[in-house]
Amino acid sequence: MKLGWIGLGKMGVPMSEKLINAGHDLIVYNRTADKMKPLTDQGASTASSPADLLDQSDVVFLMISDDAAVEDVFTGEDGLLKSSAEGKVVINMSTITPDMSKAMAEKCEAKGIDYVDAPVSGSVKQAQEATLVIIAGGKQDVVEKVKPQLELIGKAVVYIGEIGTGNAAKLAVNTFLGIVTQGLAETIEFSKSMGVKTEDFLSILNNSALGSPYIKIKSDAVLQDNYNAAFTLEHLSKDLRYAKASGLQGKTGLDTHDSFQDARAAYGDEDVMAIIKHLQK
Repeated sequence: MKLGWIGLGKMGVPMSEKLINAGHDLIVYNRTADKMKPLTDQGASTASSPADLLDQSDVVFLMISDDAAVEDVFTGEDGLLKSSAEGKVVINMSTITPDMSKAMAEKCEAKGIDYVDAPVSGSVKQAQEATLVIIAGGKQDVVEKVKPQLELIGKAVVYIGEIGTGNAAKLAVNTFLGIVTQGLAETIEFSKSMGVKTEDFLSILNNSALGSPYIKIKSDAVLQDNYNAAFTLEHLSKDLRYAKASGLQGKTGLDTHDSFQDARAAYGDEDVMAIIKHLQK
């Protein structure tokens, strides 16, 4: 099976490397050509456009930033849908709106191409360790067909239903991520205002029933004043916008949305935990 990959950012590179390491022939395309070098150095070949990539591949994976980028990859000049290929599978692992997935799936179906939405839960470390959770929506038989390749990338492939449900679940997951991050930042600042040392508060939290691997990682970031991005505040603010556009109504989620939108101009390139800097400001 020849595999294609579009999108070689912080997540795309380690994820696609797992396919090469398993012995698959991998063909890559990225708008910024020099980002393909880490993969070509490992034996991947390149395509000149998304359409060319689909022509050469049996299955194409996408890991790109947002709705606009996804739509361009499918419908733009030399986009995927300009290919004459039929019987192929496109697996979109990007975090986008369910509506965008449904629209692109409909266009794919008209061309005889199967579409799967398969966003992931996890960040760069999990991508490097192949411990991502993959949330798949689409035709169940198509998901089963590509499951062996997905299992090279993640520790679990969860089939969740029809096209768009994978993206819906991912937006819910990332809304919870935003709420937890906002809550952690607010309670750190609250405890500090009452004279509690931050290291003491975080030690209590991480040794309690409320502790978690995520809170431990973000605690370390706060204590080290290190906000180098594992997952950027800009990307989470985008996901929260998509959640709101998709029907998010809860007050806590909407308040979190507003906080991250307010913070993105100053801290968008930093880690999500930089929301604490916004609160301090």
